[in-house]
Amino acid sequence: MPDDREKRFACSTKTYSKDNEIIKLFLSTESLKIQCFFQSGSELDSKEMLSVFTSGGLAPNLVIVNSTYSGIFHFNLTLVSDQIFWLIDIPRENITENTDIATVEEWLVRVTLHEGLDIYETEGTLLDVVREPIIQWNLGESMIDTELHDLYPHVVDLKVTKCPCSNDVALMGFVLNSTYNGVYIGMTFSGFWDYNSTSWFDLTSLIYDHLQEEHKGLTVIDMVLTNHFLVILTSLGLFVSSDLRYLIAPNLKLSRADFCGFERVDYIKGKLWYNERCFANREHFEVDYVTITFDRNRTLSESSSCFYSKEPFIDWLPCLPYNIKDTKYMPTVITFLLDQEHNTGIYLLHTEIVRLTTVSVYTFKDKKPSNIPKFPPFHFPNSFSSPIGMVFHPRSHFLYAYGNQVWLSMDGGNSFELIANLQGDYILNTFHSYFTSDITFASKSGMVFFTKAGLMKYTNIGKLNESVVTLYYDHLGFIHKLTPEKFDSGKSTGLGNSKSIFGLPPDLGFETALAPQYITTDEMVFFAYVPKNTRAISLFKKTFRNMHTGKLIQFGKKGKAYIKSVLTHRSVLNFMTSVITNIEEPFGVEDVGQSPCISSTLSIEHSKSNEYILHLDNNNADAVFQDTDVEKTVMIPGYSSFLIISILDPKRALSLATMPMAAETNKTFAAEAWFLYNFGQSNGRQWTIRPRPCQFWFQQLNDVSLSLNLIKYVDVGTSQNFTIKIIHHTNNKPLLEVPPLKIVVGNPTLLEVKSEGSFDESDTYYSQIITSSRLSHQGFTTVAIIVWEASTECYVTTMVPTLKSSCSYLKTMHHIPSTYIPPEDWISGVHKDSQGFNMIKTLPVNYRPPSHMGVAIPLTDNFYHADPSKPIPRNLFYKSKQSGKYKQCANASSRAECNCTNDQKISHAIAFSDCKEKVHRFKFPVSQYPIVLKIFSEEKTIPVKLPYLVTVTEVNMRENWQLKHDLSEGVRKMKNYLEPILHTSVYNPSGLNLSIRGSELFHFRVSVIPGVTFCNLVEEFQIYVDEVPLPFPGHALIAVATAVVLGGFVFTAFIFQLRNIHPLRACQRCLLGNRLTLSNTSMDNS
Repeated sequence: MPDDREKRFACSTKTYSKDNEIIKLFLSTESLKIQCFFQSGSELDSKEMLSVFTSGGLAPNLVIVNSTYSGIFHFNLTLVSDQIFWLIDIPRENITENTDIATVEEWLVRVTLHEGLDIYETEGTLLDVVREPIIQWNLGESMIDTELHDLYPHVVDLKVTKCPCSNDVALMGFVLNSTYNGVYIGMTFSGFWDYNSTSWFDLTSLIYDHLQEEHKGLTVIDMVLTNHFLVILTSLGLFVSSDLRYLIAPNLKLSRADFCGFERVDYIKGKLWYNERCFANREHFEVDYVTITFDRNRTLSESSSCFYSKEPFIDWLPCLPYNIKDTKYMPTVITFLLDQEHNTGIYLLHTEIVRLTTVSVYTFKDKKPSNIPKFPPFHFPNSFSSPIGMVFHPRSHFLYAYGNQVWLSMDGGNSFELIANLQGDYILNTFHSYFTSDITFASKSGMVFFTKAGLMKYTNIGKLNESVVTLYYDHLGFIHKLTPEKFDSGKSTGLGNSKSIFGLPPDLGFETALAPQYITTDEMVFFAYVPKNTRAISLFKKTFRNMHTGKLIQFGKKGKAYIKSVLTHRSVLNFMTSVITNIEEPFGVEDVGQSPCISSTLSIEHSKSNEYILHLDNNNADAVFQDTDVEKTVMIPGYSSFLIISILDPKRALSLATMPMAAETNKTFAAEAWFLYNFGQSNGRQWTIRPRPCQFWFQQLNDVSLSLNLIKYVDVGTSQNFTIKIIHHTNNKPLLEVPPLKIVVGNPTLLEVKSEGSFDESDTYYSQIITSSRLSHQGFTTVAIIVWEASTECYVTTMVPTLKSSCSYLKTMHHIPSTYIPPEDWISGVHKDSQGFNMIKTLPVNYRPPSHMGVAIPLTDNFYHADPSKPIPRNLFYKSKQSGKYKQCANASSRAECNCTNDQKISHAIAFSDCKEKVHRFKFPVSQYPIVLKIFSEEKTIPVKLPYLVTVTEVNMRENWQLKHDLSEGVRKMKNYLEPILHTSVYNPSGLNLSIRGSELFHFRVSVIPGVTFCNLVEEFQIYVDEVPLPFPGHALIAVATAVVLGGFVFTAFIFQLRNIHPLRACQRCLLGNRLTLSNTSMDNS
């Protein structure tokens, strides 16, 4: 990849930028416009570079993703003559149609440009500023720079909290000393990249409004920003905001939570605890909990020194269940966390009298901790003597307990494994990035340790030298160092990574000698030398620790070895610890110029214990031991190695055997049979321990979103599959057939999770993870996919998808009309069939369908094509006047004020009937119309068929319609069982046909019965029946009149026949008589 071009490829919302900066995009009510270009010394050079790509038909692609969404957009290929950038203009509705204030997940933006095999890429974030809750509010009185600068000398600590779904949205509060009063909070929605872009607010008067007592000593102690609320712990009480989703007034409103018997001395030692999870597309079982703990012993009149509450954080309840309260030695609650994945409460408890630290897990019932333990208590060893806290890594089930040690649990608190032992130091704060799985621990001494979520290894990345400082991860996982007066994001050196903040990682080596010992040609053990009479306080400075696992031992000349594991020894004197390593590059050995002794033969004499005397050949005058050979190691392949600890004379040296059982004392080794390694430190240490470069690539094969924390939904009877590819790139021998993946399910009782893995010929590992529903229970679980051997230097080591046993918000059911009508025909209102019949009906204004009482007497409350400014037809009868209610057009005076969107105008939902203008039109009668239903989800489209069963209703209570369906024996049994429960008819969606004998509009709702899916699958559709014969009573009256007339004729004929009356003959005689009379008259005249 051409690095110079990659660095110069950039995108921005500005016309042109020469700064290499992260893309920060904001989605407003307007369209999203992005420009991409190549940075250069002049705009002319940039334009020439663009022309090279566009002439070849190349333009960038934009990918917008989050945990549930993925969209691809293409930049315009054609450039305007004066443009020096590619441009893309995306309407808001193409990304999201919602505009209500709600918790929404910030998007990741990737812009890529392909040129042959080269890929230019830049990335950033996209925040919906229309919907993000906290930024809609005015937190308090705005502060100017001079007011802010006056606070700096009084700041003793910083507290940062960030939005669970949009980590670029964050708040920072100043903790002040006793010489200053007030609550001062800074807010950013671009991730604390620029100090000047942070808005600062004074909330002091807002807090004072709730205080009755003295106002002195007010300051921020801790803060938590949940999905919907802001919780602020101050020195004078706990304050909770109103629901941030409901913007009743522009100014933030706070309420105070009262804790009886607690005063300022208690609040300043309080702490808030929160299990951070994003509740975008929130389920009914997802709710935020916050815990407050006070560092004090509770009195007899107090129920607890620990309280918890769920949103809206009005009622605060004691944390401790009764059986813990009744123990002999009352433990102190260090932390209490709610684990919604297991529906449990997890306690970190410490009993100072017996110096015991435990984790207890209790089930939750009725939203309260019960006295039923989920697991037996986990007892930490006595060495974990200073517990400070416990925290879940965001959006995962990784539970970390920290203090003077760091422990990790992956099973909900049932068991823990030791990660770090800090020996005299202890962790004060933890900082997390859900996006990159980064975890940073800051200790009391200022040391900063780093690990990846789920890994059992860690490293030291630097030290915080500032007196008032904190760390913060933004949405992309870039780390920032924050102080009261400035933010350090490493812009000048590396854009927000730990090396740009702290510099190169420190050498993790320690001041002692290492004694290497070959195990095989590819494995070597290094023993750490501990001299006699070493003080106990200094022992940890001469031993290997867990921190060294996964690192590289590098030698100055050449050579490096990967540390696989750390061992502790009790029987080997002077070697308390060792490490097993894989040799990645052979180490350099000493030559004759550096150590003349290697030109001699060597014999070994046992002295005492594991001490041995090394003898050189007395006949070789040039071969002698030198003082510089102290702490060098004699390596004899196949035998024990010997660490030289002193020179007795030029031909003899005292040494320690690394493996006394393999020391050979009855043999003389030739000069070519032994080697000398210099891993000492007395003459200057030449070896170092540093993080191992990443040797694994993590790739998802069947997911285009590229999200490491994607959310998948598992409905009843469905499954989800993931395919993971792990590429091990190294020049060493092929990897052993040991799967590099570790898969841990957070709640294995909720879903069934299986995995299948295999290696290919290139030692690439493929793993397919199959998850399927097990019970008809709703909930969620996380599945941790960990490359356990990966280095902390890898960008991706862990993937934590969330599986929800629930209904996807993207899963819907739709009716498929028998005839497809293009969108442009719906706009025009004309779509004719082969016989010239228009299949679209434009409904009259303020239309209401007929009822069973007649066409002119509508009884439904639903208006169609509503317009409050126009008269309401068919509104003459009393019952019609009492019915009919506007929904979208309520309180509107015209149709324009109804604010109907285009989507609402074509929607079939009864909720938007006011906006509905056009419907499908059919000729009377409608016979055997097929009701075809399909279910659409993010993965696939399936027809609605068994085991799905449906109910069908007409929402306007109309009659004269009938359904037919395939009625098998199984369906018949289900109908007989379900219909008494549901109080409605149940149908088989397969072969479902509709016949209508009525006129005008019919509005049907089809619903899938509960139990076969977690989704509330409902679809509505309308049919307008036109060209109907005269309706009742006209048709009936004509028929009756015709029958009466015909009956009258028959009856008259019958009477005439009965009376022997022959009207025909009478008529004939009458006519003949008239003719004869006329003839006689004519004769008389003649």
